[in-house]
Formats: sequence, structure tokens, C-alpha cells
Amino acid sequence: MERPEGVRDQGCGLPLEALKKSERIEEFVRTLGVADAGKLNPYYLGYFECFNEQRYYEAHDVLEHLWLKDGRSSPDYAFYKGLIQLAGGFVHLKLQHAHPEHHKYGRRLQPASRLFILACENLSSYGARHLGMNLELPVSLARNIAIQLERDDFLRNPWSPGTAPLLPIPETAE
Repeated sequence: MERPEGVRDQGCGLPLEALKKSERIEEFVRTLGVADAGKLNPYYLGYFECFNEQRYYEAHDVLEHLWLKDGRSSPDYAFYKGLIQLAGGFVHLKLQHAHPEHHKYGRRLQPASRLFILACENLSSYGARHLGMNLELPVSLARNIAIQLERDDFLRNPWSPGTAPLLPIPETAE
């Protein structure tokens, strides 16, 4: 079956647009090249690849997929939630940066700050290291951005594409 230019099916026989959200995310993670993740879940590693490419919405969705699949009983529930909130905060900053005068996106600094505070709280409960990751960087990043946003009365966005933070890829041996 021939497909119009730009429509992918990746071997499942359906256009990507026809798949359910969970199936689209699974397909997306397969394209990231993190399938051979060793001990670490490919969705977890996909989060870092997306985050470091400033694809915060995709990072959020990829890890949310794992978070929802594992459920509240998972020992990693609050950890994943904190990373999802961290990416969500950057979604708001990136949108505000791109559209500062937009009626909706222009007012995203306060919600971003709330997400950074929640991320800090959720990640801090895991100590210094968890799932191959040194948590000092994401916790201090979330805390410092929330402080900076509040100090500037939510009038100045500290994020820009040229200074976007990078998170180290977690180490597989822990």
C-alpha cells in the first residue's frame, strides 16, 4: 500500500496518525535508538534524549507512558513524576520564549515555577542517586529556576535555546 509523502507506518500497516497515543509513543521511542538500553528502560532513556534535544513535550510524553504503565505502586512513581514535571516546566518556558505576547503562552512562567517546585520535591525524596542518575543536577536546576522566576516576579524567562540545560544520560551500572 502506497502512502502519501510524509506519512509513515513503520511496518504496522497503519498511518502513524491512526494509532492510539500509547501506540504512537511506543513507535516514537523505537525511532530514538534506545531500544538496546541494557538494564534501563528505553522510555526512561528516551526521556533524556528528548530533553537534551529541547523536545520537552516529547520527553514528558515518553516518560509519562512508562509512569502510567508502572502505576502508583511502583517504587519509581514519584521519581518519574518529578522528571515529568521538570520537562513540563521547560515546555512552559519554551512556549513562553517562542510566543511572549501570546494570550496563553505569554503567561506560562508562574505555572512553570510551580512545576519546578513539584519536580524538586518529588526528586529530592530519592536521595543522591536513583536509576543511574545523580539527582543533584535536576534538583538544583528545578530549584534555581523556580527561585529565579519568583525573584523576577515572573516577568523574565531565564530559558533560551542557546543556554538550555542538558541532563547527563543515566549510567546503566548502579
